[in-house]
This record gives sequence, C-alpha cells and structure tokens, in this order.
Amino acid sequence: ADAQLPKISIFQSKVEIAESLEALTQKYKEETGNEVEVWGSAGDAYVTQLQAKLAADEGPTIFSVGTGSEAEKFKSYFYDMSNEPYVQYIAPNMELTFDGKIYGFPLGVEGFGLVYNKSMVDPKNVTDLNSFQQTLEALKAGGKNGFSLSQEAYFLIGHIINTPFALQPDPQGFIEKLNKGEVKMAETKEFQEFGKFLDVIKANAANPLEVTYDSQMGDFATGKTAMIHQGNWSYSMLTDYGDLGFEISMMPFPLAGNDKLAVGVPGSWVINNGASPEEIKAANEFINWLLTSETGHSAIVDEFKFIPALTNIEANNLDPLSQAVFEATSSGQTIPWAMNYFPQGIIVNDLAPAAQEFFLTKDMTGEQFLQKLDEAWARAAK
Repeated sequence: ADAQLPKISIFQSKVEIAESLEALTQKYKEETGNEVEVWGSAGDAYVTQLQAKLAADEGPTIFSVGTGSEAEKFKSYFYDMSNEPYVQYIAPNMELTFDGKIYGFPLGVEGFGLVYNKSMVDPKNVTDLNSFQQTLEALKAGGKNGFSLSQEAYFLIGHIINTPFALQPDPQGFIEKLNKGEVKMAETKEFQEFGKFLDVIKANAANPLEVTYDSQMGDFATGKTAMIHQGNWSYSMLTDYGDLGFEISMMPFPLAGNDKLAVGVPGSWVINNGASPEEIKAANEFINWLLTSETGHSAIVDEFKFIPALTNIEANNLDPLSQAVFEATSSGQTIPWAMNYFPQGIIVNDLAPAAQEFFLTKDMTGEQFLQKLDEAWARAAK
C-alpha cells in the first residue's frame, strides 16, 4: 500500500444516503487505512453552503453537483478526471463532461418511459404513433384504459415532452435556439408528431386532469390501466398494493420510433481542483475503490439503493423497473433528460398550464397546443 494518504472530505446532497456513506467510509478505512470524513448533509441549503465553502477556499475534496445549471455554476472547481483509470467503467454517456473532458460521474441514474402491464400490452406492438393508437383503441374497446398521464406538472407534461427534445441532434443547442426564438416547436417534426400523440391520448385515454399520481398508480396496480408514463421511482408505490398478479416492465415512449428509455443523472460526484495534489491523489484512490471494489459496488446497489451507472457491476436484486433502466444504461440504449436544460421553473409555471388548457378544451388540437407551448416558452425565456 502507499504511504499514508491525507484525510479527505466528502460533501454531497442526498440526505437519504448519509448514514450508509458514513458506514462505507469506515469500511474503506478498515480495508485501506485511509480516512474519509463525510460532512453532514445540508438538505435544501446544500448549494448555498457548498458555494460559501468553495469561495472561502475551505471546500470539500469530493462533492456532488446536480446536472445542468448547477454543474455549470461550479465547473471552475472541477478536477479533470479524464485520465483516471476508473472512468472506463462509467456507463456510456453518463459522465459529466465539458468540452470533451470528464469531470464527474454519477453514483446512480433514474429513468422513465412507458411502465406497462405485460399481461395487457406487448412492447413489440407499441413501436410508433400508429401502433400506439391501435393499442389504445383496442384496449378502450375492451373497457380498459390504455394509457395514463396524471395531473402533476412533471407527470402531465414535463417528462413526456422530454422525448421530442431528447431526439434532437443537439438537445441543449435546440433549447438555446428556442430560448432565443430562433426555432419553434410547432415547426419541428418530432414536436409535430408529439402533437399527434397528444391527440391520440386525448381521444382514447383517461383525462389526466382527473387523475392524481395516487389514482394513476392504483388503477395501474389493479389492472384498470395498461400503460402509464412513469419512472422507476413509481415501483415503491406499486408495492403498497401487495402482489400485483401480473408482471410489469418499462418500454420507450415510441415518439418518432424512439426505442430508448429516457435516463438521467440526478447528480454527479466531482473532485475539487483546489485541493492539494496529495488530497487529489487520495480522492482518486477512494473513487477508484468505490467504483471497482466489491464493497463499493455493494454499497451503491444494496445500501444506497441506486440504479448503478457502471458497466463493471452486477445488480441482481433490482425491481423490474430499475432493472429495465439498468439494462438500457449499461448498453447505452438511452436518450438524455433534456429537461435538465429547460429555463428554471418553466415546467410548473408555463408548460403545465398550457397542457391543462389542452386537456380541458375539447376541440383544441395537438397542433394548436404546440402553438400555445411556443407562446408560453417565448414568455418564460424572456
């Protein structure tokens, strides 16, 4: 083993893993003799505290940052880990990168798509607009609800509208152009098809404004609804209904023939480039151990209960929705969470009211809805 490495610190935003992380650093000390101090979680005040500590040159050695504007805000503090041995194990496209260099990695990912009841739907029959429409019509004719969104802003519009953005060749660039008024959703083909999907949903499925997240999950659990647009997080609510009596999984929302799940990184871990060279070395040693050792892997999957974003990990006890997300992630069959780059607050304040109006107004078409969305976006991006 190396000569004693200096003690390093970790500051991260997920309160729910704080205790397991403490326990993990104890095991690290037992296995390697090196010390890692975990700073107390700050909950909602995390970003403010992180900023203050970094500005005062009292920053942690390793810290977490949210994807999108938060990572952008702190990027001058990130150490370039592109040449570290452990980056080869990060799942495809899940690294935190700027200008082609790797600055961070996620401990876990989340994903969403169409959560479906295997006894009612076969993904081979839901691959595009046409087959989606036929499936909904057939289920409706049989007295079942084929598909459900629910009334909460993200579950009504925020997640489902991610797909046409994520399918753009450069989602971030498209959003920047949209912010400047240089492109319009109503004039972009993936969005035009999105409007048609919403027409089909409006004509053949339960009105989402009459559905709450709770009732959406209840109707799915009891076999009244065949498919819901949801994420792996919804599994914990399904288990409240006991044994479902049918198998479930997650398939892609098939807009424009999309065959990938939307997988996002809630946050990445980075190394503070203001730490001393010895501390940076110690941080890299710890991260390498975390991402390659059996102890580290078991903590990520069994203690933190994350869907890992690593290609060198076994994850055998995942629930079926997490399993689908894990398989998509490991094989790179994913589209990004483009919504991480939307203007702050736009989903709740601007897109959701437009979607409510669409579902309340019987004769509003998907095409008219896109124009409303463009107007709402232009106001919000000012």
